[in-house]
Amino acid sequence: MADPVVSVIVAAYNAMPYLTRCVTSVADQSIGQGALQLIVVDDGSTDGTGDELDRLAEAYPDLLQVIHQPNSGGPSAPRNVGLDHARGEFVFFLDADDYLAPEALERMVAMAEKNGTDVVLGKMVGVGGRGAPTSMFRRNQPRTDVFSSRVYWTLNPMKLFRRELLERLGLRFPTDLKIGEDQLFVGPAYIHAAGISVLADYDCLFWVEREDSGNITLRTGGTEPRLAFLPRVVDMLLENVPPGPHRDHLAHRHLTVEVQQLLGHLAREPRPQQEKALARLAETIAPLWHEGMDDRLSAMARLRLHLVRHEMLDEVLELVRFEKELGRRKVATPVHVEDGRAYARYPFFRDAARAVPDACYDVTAQLAVRHHVARAELRGTTLHLAGHGYLHRVATEDVTTGLVLRERDSGTEYRLPVTHTPTPGLGADEDEGRYAYERAGFEARVDLTTAADGEPLPDGLWDISLAVGAQGLTREVRIGSKRAGTVAGEPATHVVDTAEGLRAVTLYTTKPYGNFTLDIGERKHEVLSRLGLDTAGWAPDAPAELELTGRCTLAARPDGALTVTLEDGEGHSAAFPVRDFAGDRFTVRVPVTGLPAGVWRGRLRLGDWTMPLPGLPKGMAPAKWRRRGLPWYAKPAPARDGKFALRVARIELLKAVARRIRP
Repeated sequence: MADPVVSVIVAAYNAMPYLTRCVTSVADQSIGQGALQLIVVDDGSTDGTGDELDRLAEAYPDLLQVIHQPNSGGPSAPRNVGLDHARGEFVFFLDADDYLAPEALERMVAMAEKNGTDVVLGKMVGVGGRGAPTSMFRRNQPRTDVFSSRVYWTLNPMKLFRRELLERLGLRFPTDLKIGEDQLFVGPAYIHAAGISVLADYDCLFWVEREDSGNITLRTGGTEPRLAFLPRVVDMLLENVPPGPHRDHLAHRHLTVEVQQLLGHLAREPRPQQEKALARLAETIAPLWHEGMDDRLSAMARLRLHLVRHEMLDEVLELVRFEKELGRRKVATPVHVEDGRAYARYPFFRDAARAVPDACYDVTAQLAVRHHVARAELRGTTLHLAGHGYLHRVATEDVTTGLVLRERDSGTEYRLPVTHTPTPGLGADEDEGRYAYERAGFEARVDLTTAADGEPLPDGLWDISLAVGAQGLTREVRIGSKRAGTVAGEPATHVVDTAEGLRAVTLYTTKPYGNFTLDIGERKHEVLSRLGLDTAGWAPDAPAELELTGRCTLAARPDGALTVTLEDGEGHSAAFPVRDFAGDRFTVRVPVTGLPAGVWRGRLRLGDWTMPLPGLPKGMAPAKWRRRGLPWYAKPAPARDGKFALRVARIELLKAVARRIRP
């Protein structure tokens, strides 16, 4: 029997009625049952789980392998048993409460094989109120690693692992821990993986909150089980990752997530136990923390760690209460602005008795910038912008907001002034109206012919930002993601007339964030893609006039600049402006009766942008007219390239008569 592609391992304990959906979701995978091995280990269930597994094994005899064993007290032992029996190239751990989307395994395997990665994270979705991790699933990441992504912020084992990696590292789940066993399995796998993939555009795993809250991962509380696994996780990092930015990146998760969770449990324990737990926590985190990490941490995390490291128990308990109330009310903490810095007024700020450093409260880099664009449009060579922008929790006093144009590749930037405008009532609908931003408005007119310190703005992709400033603080924000419904974000290409000639300018919003950028010089948006020609032939109501039809989806162009131009190769030319429009469609008439004799070729022209006219239909009848009493004609001329060619000539009467009387 050929080895399966994926071995799915399920640890099951009293998992009814969720187990049935879990198993059938594997059986129904689009990758096909022939590519799967499903191993379910019944860990001494007493609720009928074992009987249901035996029934399912009869229904899926070539897929499902059931192993019954006495209860081990946790998910580690049954997962290890499953791993010992796995034969697949890949392994996927699935909890008995959860279930897979139909194409989950096929898509994850494809991503691993295409990118040569050892671990694949499929997007997780919470069901029944259960929260699922999100920060690592904002976009697909075909190939990344644990140090340059957010994957370390999800350490549950519900991932696709290349089995060779697990066996090479000798990875198994520790059986002596009540919680955190998955971190000691997944962490080393991440660190030593030859690449990690993130599949974010398909909901792969549905993470279910049981009605009885009986999920294994939700049943353990208190500080003791957390203080049992956290030192071992710290040791794992110290042993596998050298000191430096990589270790700091991983330590960040434990110094924030684990510490905050543990303190929440500590607050509910008796005083003697609190003191011992806090001392053990301080000792545990000491090898991971150093002052250089402060820039990575939020002010709240810095304050929390300061209190822990100094074993300030009463202050820790007060901070836990403060955070809980903060989360309940959802009102942002006021800030104190001083000397160009902003400090959150968290507990003990500038309390002389506690002497907590100001650095623990510094939120300057964390201040949120709120903005809204009410107008963004090009008129001629001038970009008009209007809206508002402010620093959250900082009153709009001594406003210094300005506009920034920055070229994406070179980094060249130009800072331009804006007009500050009143915004009465702004801020009243958030933070219980605690903060007001009465002068956050801005209006800007950017003349593209003088924006570069008096010179024309050079070709390039110019990202548009707002340098929002007040009370000596300044933060930049790309603008456009928040805009009025009347402000378009689709690319609008303009051809504008300047002293240097016609230039292409496109105002558009980037994907996926929706921020405004100016494309000058067709870096991404070509003018010719906005022009097109369909047909050419004699006008039905004027047999000696050519009629050409086409489209022009440019947002603007100088009047009369779009022409049909004919040339005969002898120095003669004639231009016919395109002015007859119906929406994006146009029709242009070209009278041929005034053209000198010769073979005329033509192009649609807009400044230096040109495209050849479409070829004339084969067999098109000639047009005839009289000029100064003599007969003339125009008809299609042979053209090697199949493009437009029109012969204009005088009819030679003797030759015409000879042809008519020739026998």
